[in-house]
Amino acid sequence: MCGEVHSFLIGKHFSSVQLLVFHHQTATLRPYLNAVRATLQAALCLENFSSQVVERHNKPEVEVRSSKELLLQPVIISRNDKEKVLIEGSINSVRVSIAVKQADEIEKILCHKFMRFMMMRAENFFILRRKPVEGYDISFLITNFHTEQMYKHKLVDFVIHFMEEIDKEISEMKLSVNARARIVAEEFLKNF
Repeated sequence: MCGEVHSFLIGKHFSSVQLLVFHHQTATLRPYLNAVRATLQAALCLENFSSQVVERHNKPEVEVRSSKELLLQPVIISRNDKEKVLIEGSINSVRVSIAVKQADEIEKILCHKFMRFMMMRAENFFILRRKPVEGYDISFLITNFHTEQMYKHKLVDFVIHFMEEIDKEISEMKLSVNARARIVAEEFLKNF
């Protein structure tokens, strides 16, 4: 089956170089996303838990950190030194922090601006934090109330889909910036 798919791709749509790049990206990305998915599914076994310190308070323990016995060991899943995910769990909440690949200065600027744009609209995403954990580009906070109101597998799918699409978005923005810079440079140099 896989051989048929590969031969179809080679014969019909892709050159061998494109196929190697495609296969390499898929070969490294898929296990990374599968590890994140499995860890998130395990960490999202959340339950309602009132504060042990303040009566009638129910705060996300992963944020408050008032009781060490309610926190799970943080897990870092790393694809390479620049791309990684930190999953911090507790009895009633999970914080997922994502570091996005940034190869050069343009990608760093685009990533920063894009994440800032999203975090300013955090209330529209429900689980998005306004400020990421230090060392990461974006953070999500999933509480037991989110898992009661939404499907757990859909929350996991959202995070995985975000991780898949963010690289594509930044690459497309970078291509757009480079194309525009090329046109501007050509117009500028026509005067000389």
